[in-house]
Amino acid sequence: MEISGPLIALGVVAILAVIVIPSMLKIVRDYQRLVVFRLGKCIGAKGPGIVLLIPFVDRAIAVDLRELYLDIPHQSAITEDNATISIDFIVFYKVIDPVMSVIEVEFFAGAAQNIAATTLRSVVGDMSLDDVLAKREQMNEILRVKLDEVTERWGVKVTNVEIREIIPPPMVQEAMTRQMSAERTRRAVVTEAEGSKQAAITVAEGNKQSAILNAEGNKQAAILAAEGTREAQILQAEGFALALARIFDTAKGIDANTMSLQYLEALKELGAGESTKFVIPMEFASLLTGITGQANRSFGGGAAEGPA
Repeated sequence: MEISGPLIALGVVAILAVIVIPSMLKIVRDYQRLVVFRLGKCIGAKGPGIVLLIPFVDRAIAVDLRELYLDIPHQSAITEDNATISIDFIVFYKVIDPVMSVIEVEFFAGAAQNIAATTLRSVVGDMSLDDVLAKREQMNEILRVKLDEVTERWGVKVTNVEIREIIPPPMVQEAMTRQMSAERTRRAVVTEAEGSKQAAITVAEGNKQSAILNAEGNKQAAILAAEGTREAQILQAEGFALALARIFDTAKGIDANTMSLQYLEALKELGAGESTKFVIPMEFASLLTGITGQANRSFGGGAAEGPA
């Protein structure tokens, strides 16, 4: 069976179409760009969408515009005070010029890694070990700025640098461990001292409040006792006043004879005593004179009545 010429030609065209069409049409995603070289000359970046290329004439290189990261393994560096440390970090970058990223540098990842290691040694060499351990944020910013200055000519922007781990020398690690242990011990002692202080303050406050309450209680008790004494004295004075008023009222009705008899009774009681000397006031002598006169009148009146 013979195959005719048109069929052969059609088959050849189909084969060429299968081979050529995929190389002519490229679908570029939104986060990609195609840097197209035509006969070796860059004609710019194409995309996104469908990009038409001339077979066997155009060559395209895809460039990712998303933010990527580059893992820098542990790098040894010497600090300003001659301490050898090991640092690893991550560099985040983003292509902002696809053409320059293809034309200006052959292999960006390798170049960036070498630049990052060199820049790290330069930055660490200007800092002491204490600053390296304490100022990570400052180191991150310095590394980012210095790396960005280099990668800018490649059309790449360094967006961030993050140091992951810093490994100091073994002797320094041992000293740091001792320092950490001493710091924890110090904090424990301070915490215990603060607890004892607060406990003592609490006890003192309790004693103070107790003393205040006791003083207030004693004060109230003394006030109540004084009030009671005052009330008792007032009542006693009122009783004396009533008694004196009663005596005064009674004394108003006593005549001179009754008073004379009272004085004689008092004289009788004085005579019954053991004393041999008596002091008699002048008023008593005049009283006796009145009593004698009264007696004479009484007896004289009796004698006169007898002879009658």
